[in-house]
Amino acid sequence: MKIAIYCSANNAISQDYYEATRELGVWMAQQNHMLVWGGGNCGLMGCIGDAVHDNGGRTIGMVPRSLEQSGRMSEKIDIHFPCDSLSDRKELMIEHSDIAIALPGGIGTLDEVFTQAGAHTIGFNNKMVILYNIGGFFDTTVALLEDLQKQGMMRGHWTDYIKVANSFTELKNFLGK
Repeated sequence: MKIAIYCSANNAISQDYYEATRELGVWMAQQNHMLVWGGGNCGLMGCIGDAVHDNGGRTIGMVPRSLEQSGRMSEKIDIHFPCDSLSDRKELMIEHSDIAIALPGGIGTLDEVFTQAGAHTIGFNNKMVILYNIGGFFDTTVALLEDLQKQGMMRGHWTDYIKVANSFTELKNFLGK
């Protein structure tokens, strides 16, 4: 399976997020899942790339040229897709993955989650996004989605497009393992 990972590229974040990210990356490599990600070398983005690659897994990096030019591209990319913008990156990640997992992250991560889920709601893809709710990180996002649902702002239910895994076991179950 090709798994897109959306996550933070910031370094100064909780070590709990790094530990859970490493665990996921090692598991992905052991299960022969390919990593599809933004190809950065910082924060959780660098951590997941290192964990997958260093444990024998394959990585596909969708790297904006500006990231590459600034020296923030991972050296652990097996297949490199250069792109011009973040919009290109998102399109490539969705196209080349089977499913996506969002790890803790900021505006960029939320943009990626909602771009993929929004495209799913109108039939551009049928690819699920899983919020890996490490330490309750996505609790406020889930509350927002529930509020939008309650106010009638969504067709169907948001859980038709976005799942929430509150543990690594739940995450693996969503992935069918």
